[in-house]
Amino acid sequence: MTTRPFLLSALTISALLGLANGAPAENKVTYPPEAHDNAAEHGGGQPAEHASGQSAGHAAEPASAAHAAAPAAPHGDPGALCTGFGPQTPRDIGNTYGSNPVSFGLAPPPEEMTLCNIHTHTNAEHLGPGFSIYAGPEENGGFKCAGSSGLSAAELTRPAGSPARFEGVEPGDTIEVHWVHTSCDVTPGPGLGSCLSESCANPELRVEAQVFLVVNDPNALDFRDFIYLGTMRNGRHQARDLPGGTGTPVVFRGSTTGPSYSQQICSPLQVTWSVRPRCARLDIATLDAWAAMGNVFEESHSHGVRRLVTAPSLLSQID
Repeated sequence: MTTRPFLLSALTISALLGLANGAPAENKVTYPPEAHDNAAEHGGGQPAEHASGQSAGHAAEPASAAHAAAPAAPHGDPGALCTGFGPQTPRDIGNTYGSNPVSFGLAPPPEEMTLCNIHTHTNAEHLGPGFSIYAGPEENGGFKCAGSSGLSAAELTRPAGSPARFEGVEPGDTIEVHWVHTSCDVTPGPGLGSCLSESCANPELRVEAQVFLVVNDPNALDFRDFIYLGTMRNGRHQARDLPGGTGTPVVFRGSTTGPSYSQQICSPLQVTWSVRPRCARLDIATLDAWAAMGNVFEESHSHGVRRLVTAPSLLSQID
């Protein structure tokens, strides 16, 4: 997500809305790591074991009873939790439990909405079955795809000769891509400001999210298959396509993300999320090609992540 501010009604928004093959068990971890799990230090809540370290080859399973009590805040995220806000994002998509009392209607499917923005985050903001390798708590933390540590030297080599580089991403990195959709009749463009207008200041918002393992491999997915190139369907701006084959998306109520927000500084916006549970391999040359083409979103680099939200009071119940 971008970190530049946008005006939405009276609210200043400083950040935007974030492997099909099975993973070896040694690549999977629970979150928070055991050394970081100190709920008493973070304002209450009880630690619970998370099930998102399951095989990346399987879709997210319903939460077990053990998920009912999640840690209140990750390590290094001190201070009182937000109050009076709706459910927040990102989250562990394998844990359905949440106790936030604010509810709102789920936004329509993406084909019934208008694509308004596409952007990327380096490392996954969400924790899921296919992206459960903990990368740290800070802006450059988040989670990595299963299989990240088993790549060949060739897969980790950035091809030379591209007229442009998509910055903030290297082969071997994980990225989470967000296709942001709005109920407003707008034209796609940079930032969240492109998702609203003077006559549509409180839109329904929906984010389609896919996590990718970025590699040097011409046989991997081509990012240009999923970009916006003036594509119109039924009078609405749309991506050329959305990724498939990575499991049934987990749909839930949440908020915008990005490193400007935390469990102490919450996003006021209400967003429907649709997050695919497994990673897909993406050819880095096609990200560089997107940068070389230029795009209406003015995206030339990947953004930081918001720390995982774990406090049940800040999470919606996943139906």
